[in-house]
Amino acid sequence: METLTNQYNSSDFFDELIDEKGGFRAPAKQLLGYLDSLSEDELEKRRTTAEATIQEMGISFTVYTEEGNIDRAWPFDIVPRTIEASDWKIAEAGLKQRLKALNLFINDLYHDQNVIKDGIIPEHIIKESKNFRPECVGITPAYGVWAHICGTDLVRDENGDFFVLEDNLRVPSGVSYMLENRAITKRVLPELFENESILPINNYTSQLFDTLAALSPRDIENPEIVVLTPGIYNSAYFEHAFLAQQMGTELVEGSDLYVDTDDCVYMKTIDGPERVDVIYRRIDDLFIDPEAFDAESVLGVAGLMRAWRNGNVALANAPGAGVADDKVVYAYVPEIIRYFLNEEPILKNVETFLCDDPEQRAYVLDNLDKLVVKPANESGGYGMLVGPHSTKKEQALFAELITKHPRNYIAQPTLKLSTAPTLISKGTLEPRHLDLRPFILQAKDTYVTTGGLTRVAMKKGSLVVNSSQGGGSKDTWIVDTKGQ
Repeated sequence: METLTNQYNSSDFFDELIDEKGGFRAPAKQLLGYLDSLSEDELEKRRTTAEATIQEMGISFTVYTEEGNIDRAWPFDIVPRTIEASDWKIAEAGLKQRLKALNLFINDLYHDQNVIKDGIIPEHIIKESKNFRPECVGITPAYGVWAHICGTDLVRDENGDFFVLEDNLRVPSGVSYMLENRAITKRVLPELFENESILPINNYTSQLFDTLAALSPRDIENPEIVVLTPGIYNSAYFEHAFLAQQMGTELVEGSDLYVDTDDCVYMKTIDGPERVDVIYRRIDDLFIDPEAFDAESVLGVAGLMRAWRNGNVALANAPGAGVADDKVVYAYVPEIIRYFLNEEPILKNVETFLCDDPEQRAYVLDNLDKLVVKPANESGGYGMLVGPHSTKKEQALFAELITKHPRNYIAQPTLKLSTAPTLISKGTLEPRHLDLRPFILQAKDTYVTTGGLTRVAMKKGSLVVNSSQGGGSKDTWIVDTKGQ
């Protein structure tokens, strides 16, 4: 009888679970052997259990459309992705190295700017950055750390090597879905967790709490930490509420806080004002303080920047951290690592063409049908051109945009992204492209999640993994086969 994996064709890409000969890669052996032992009906039952669990747990995300905001159930595939623990250790070391260098880089930009003076990055790149905040010049946050929570997107190429696709240093989201993916999978495939080789991920929220607590300006046993959300209509509101609940902290909106005459932040409670020490803010820079930035903003807290500048409250991530969350700056990160750490980068960048450079721009304009073009400061998969899947009309539009605003665009080769088996319909596994967003925490100490959020391009042949663009997700297993 043909098994589920016998009919699987991994095509021309590096498949993370099944090798080119159809055999199971070591971290996937137990998983795929178990799935093959299930009948089509039993597998379908597990899939419907996952859907029911998602509904029961209320796991959703918001998609913004012209017709309005739509709440959708989290798109989930029950076949986990498996990665060998020894491979992950290398990636983990590379992520720690990268965030350490990026924080040194950000701190330097708001102080001496030696990285510019020494010719590592051109001055105009920073001057023209949408996320450089002059209001932050001269400020030194605790430990010199600006980006306390980073979500770095990794991909694997045709050889299975990890590459950094981009860094997300402003208000990175998705970690709650990583945790919920594991909770769903434990309900759907509980038998497989009896084996201790699947490394746990359930300590993230305690690590996040400890990272935030370490930032407190007051040396007290129980600092007051809050999660600042724009409100229920934000696409990541589920995550804001989830993290606040898991950490045992208050979830607040801007109207719940105020800055008093002592330049300290207070939270309104039924027992009276309570001083706030640390704010995990999930609001973009320009909306956090109408006194310092957008005067029309009703999401932030007037005087918040003043309180932060005076060292009376910690903000995570710090305003201004987004200067390194720029796809043009991304191209310079290997040199930034060498400059600040005197080390070779452990993780490679994807080859990147800067449209700001005349020679590189000419190459990009001549090869729009082959390249992926990205705007410097967009996220969520918006504003991209995926050359091989684009029309002549779309290519002409991007040629015009690049020519008009070259600093705003970069281009990269179309990667042969790795694939993994995905349950597409009853009894049918097909390869789908995927990426991985691990989360790195940095304050006094540095911590990296065990794996991260795997996002899957659910459409056949698509390279776009974002949930807002039709992508899905699956649990990520870091499997220690060598420790068995």
